[in-house]
Amino acid sequence: MTATFTAPFLSPAMNIEEAWVDYNGHLNQAYYNVLFDRGIDDALMLAGLGPDYITAQNASYMTVETHVCFVRELFQTDTVRIASRVLDVDDKRLHLYCEMLHATEGWLSCTSEWMFLHIDMTARRTAPWPAGMRASLEAMKAAAATLPRPERAGRSIGIRRK
Repeated sequence: MTATFTAPFLSPAMNIEEAWVDYNGHLNQAYYNVLFDRGIDDALMLAGLGPDYITAQNASYMTVETHVCFVRELFQTDTVRIASRVLDVDDKRLHLYCEMLHATEGWLSCTSEWMFLHIDMTARRTAPWPAGMRASLEAMKAAAATLPRPERAGRSIGIRRK
């Protein structure tokens, strides 16, 4: 039986470490991805994608593309939570959308969109999700389908010319 999921999944609150603050006095761009990565781990562990999965299945998932949109800067005194939802899944891929929210005030700081591939760790190549994992990811997708499509999902980068 597949677990029941809610969307979006909200990570526990996370602090910004002093070493992550750059010469502009705010969170350095590299550490947004650290915070997103931690929040994604929390969300996908609910589906069973954690260290036990890697050991039992000799498989994992790896990032092949990400798109970040910075909306509002963060400072060391801020705490954040990551809201994650599955936008799509197929035989070997997982498309995830996340928002970094101020943990107490709720405002949006940053969005991030991720594409992952399921990997056979012996061959180091893509491989289909096992049926049970695919069912869990589909259940996460179904929970997220009740929400409106995120405004920033599917964006591209470039200079528009007239």
